[in-house]
Amino acid sequence: MQVKSMAEFVASGDTPDILFWVGCAGSFDQRAQKITKAFATILDKVGLKFAILGKEEGCTGDPARRAGNEFLFQMMAYNNIQILNAYNVQKIVTTCPHCFNTLKNEYPELGGTYEVIHHTQLLQQLIDQGKIKMKEGGTFKGKKITYHDSCYLGRANEVYEAPRQVLEILDAELVEMKRCRSKGLCCGAGGAQMFKEEEKGTTRINTERGKEAVETGAEVVAMNCPFCMTMLTDGVKENGAEDHVKVLDIAEIIANSMQ
Repeated sequence: MQVKSMAEFVASGDTPDILFWVGCAGSFDQRAQKITKAFATILDKVGLKFAILGKEEGCTGDPARRAGNEFLFQMMAYNNIQILNAYNVQKIVTTCPHCFNTLKNEYPELGGTYEVIHHTQLLQQLIDQGKIKMKEGGTFKGKKITYHDSCYLGRANEVYEAPRQVLEILDAELVEMKRCRSKGLCCGAGGAQMFKEEEKGTTRINTERGKEAVETGAEVVAMNCPFCMTMLTDGVKENGAEDHVKVLDIAEIIANSMQ
């Protein structure tokens, strides 16, 4: 894929409309790379001028802060803020709610103030503007889809409607899990749990959440977060439903259904 970096835009004297913050998972995790590609494909199709930081992008520091290493978090954040401010970045979109929350709510006090939106919010805007057109009788027509509210998009930032409105365009049946919206259940990866062994208990959270998703009878579990993607894919597998239940990011679902 030909995606221009911020440095390339500046070198050619041009400015992108938006910076796509890819994030660590979106860059290095094989499953999340597919989400990154799907979202970049959508941005290309609708003709939105976007850039990435490429090798200049560092981790936002979210896992470091959640794990209690405040010094490391601030070091990482300052590095990123210097780069973003040097490029005079105004608007950022990201496919990761952890990056979204950190850039939006925690960078301002360190001198990094930007308009930050989650990719589901941008997709909703593009649909409202009529820029995203769907194929007739798309892949998901008539299918049952259930949506998992990630903690950092849902409870932490109260973004509940945008992802659901994006899914409504599909002509599919949206079924809710019993724990959803502000009562949603964590996938088990937040708070840097993604990177460590869990404490001993009777049930793994992702197995519990996977069970709730499978019980809705949905054929597709819609995601908005690469961490949730890992946990729920395993959760669905643990519940023996991997053959008939797909776990997909909203960007992948839309990229698959667009004209």
